[in-house]
Amino acid sequence: MNATETTDVLIVGSGFGGSITAYHLAAGGAKVTVLERGPWLNSEEFDHDFKFGSSTTRVFDFVVGDGMSVLGGNCVGGGSVVYFATMPRAPRFVFERHGSIGRRMWPAAIDRDALEPWYDRVAEALPVTPTSWDEVPYIGGVFAAACKAAGHTANPSPSAVDTSLCTNCNWMMSGCRFDAKRSLLLNYLPAALSHGAEIRPLHEVQKITKLDTGDYRVHYNTIDEVDYRQQTGSGTIDAKIVILAAGTAATPVILQRSEPELGRMPHAVGRYFSGNGERLNTAVLEDDKVRELLGLSRDEANAYGAYQIGRGPVVASWDRLDGDLPEYERFSLEQLYFPPGFGTILAQVPDAKGPSWYGPEKKEMLRKWRSWLTVFTMSEDDNEGVFGPPPPTGNSERLSQQLLGFGSLRYRPTENTLRGWEVSDAAVRDILEHNGLARVMPWTNDVIGAYTVHPLASCRIGDDPETSALDDRHELRGHPGIFVTDGSAVPGALTVNPAFTIAALAERAVPGIVHALRERGVEVHYGAPAPDGGGAARRGTAAAVRTVLG
Repeated sequence: MNATETTDVLIVGSGFGGSITAYHLAAGGAKVTVLERGPWLNSEEFDHDFKFGSSTTRVFDFVVGDGMSVLGGNCVGGGSVVYFATMPRAPRFVFERHGSIGRRMWPAAIDRDALEPWYDRVAEALPVTPTSWDEVPYIGGVFAAACKAAGHTANPSPSAVDTSLCTNCNWMMSGCRFDAKRSLLLNYLPAALSHGAEIRPLHEVQKITKLDTGDYRVHYNTIDEVDYRQQTGSGTIDAKIVILAAGTAATPVILQRSEPELGRMPHAVGRYFSGNGERLNTAVLEDDKVRELLGLSRDEANAYGAYQIGRGPVVASWDRLDGDLPEYERFSLEQLYFPPGFGTILAQVPDAKGPSWYGPEKKEMLRKWRSWLTVFTMSEDDNEGVFGPPPPTGNSERLSQQLLGFGSLRYRPTENTLRGWEVSDAAVRDILEHNGLARVMPWTNDVIGAYTVHPLASCRIGDDPETSALDDRHELRGHPGIFVTDGSAVPGALTVNPAFTIAALAERAVPGIVHALRERGVEVHYGAPAPDGGGAARRGTAAAVRTVLG
């Protein structure tokens, strides 16, 4: 083990919660060190391939739990490298949700109006822009036409994509080699580096202990760049402030492992996990019906066959994002493309007479894969996930050199969650089976249980110490100086893609962290512009900042 190093701020993870805080604190004059367990890839290293060692196997972390599997980022830039860059703001009703606890989950200090100026800061930084219908790929147009024909509305989704650089290759999930997707590798992270922040890839944090001075000691292992199961070293770093942004499936595990030496954790650490109510349906479209739907006059055999062309979800139906509807029956639907892999395995044959996700009928379905259209549901679940005891290292028992592991998360969907999925599945069928356009089936849960790419709420903010691990400034209850700024801090399902909300909450948390640093004698100021120098959005947050910093 090397001699212990020191820093002002130690940040675990380099996704939205880590990069945004790293930039602002480094720009303010603090010494910032970021430990990231994954590798650091540049644009030219993002492959269009699934072979072992490609970016696909290097930048993902797929943790199989008991009833819920979680797919997340595992690289410098975290979830921003593997997300689809679809950036809607959370609906207003989300902040008033009661969920399983029967009262408002969100802190009283945060509602949509309060978060709005922080959304604006992120929108300026990435940037996030509207999408015009002229920029919607063909697959999105087909979904939009299907919605209209079935009496539903559809809209292009706002996104953090520079469409002038996008080739519609649809490999953005494995990282964008064209820099069209505005990941954190292009804004917050280089800006943090320019202000002196240090980012160390392949450093997996194991636990936190407390020093007599009140500072914290962070214990990490370094891991092999090819076989993530292999430890190549270890070390410790002392810090006045620790920010956990390791991801919803890792942050509570680090805290659980730290508890014997750090002291009792809040009850909500590792509880109230939400899968964002996520669900996928695959439709197999009939080309003749697509031709009829779009009013095409040409006689080519294929009127569609475009499943693989585009860029993630670009069109969404928000008809059910209505605060007057009953809780658990509100959801959004997005047209989506998943590269071959889990989606190919988990898609089921509509009206199968034999096995639905494998066998001869599945083989025939695969022959028509270019005519698929996948619809992504984000609904309201019951925060029913609970983490078991932590594994010896990391956040899972790694099964393979890269990508796969077994975690301790247990998830049993309640009747509320199941009802939400049932209502949303019916809506998908209503849209895509209208007039015989397609046959639709949800992905099977028989192989890996439920699944999510947007895990939330395993260490959430709130006002009630019994049901929230963090106060409304993201500080861990009973452990001053430890903050959590990743998706685990979000109280519950958002019914839309959560990256924008996670990022806005991270921006909002920074003044409180600056205040905590000053209390510990660190000279740091707050007020950095957007990473590209823009400052227009700062005016909207000025009053909130004065409330915290005076």
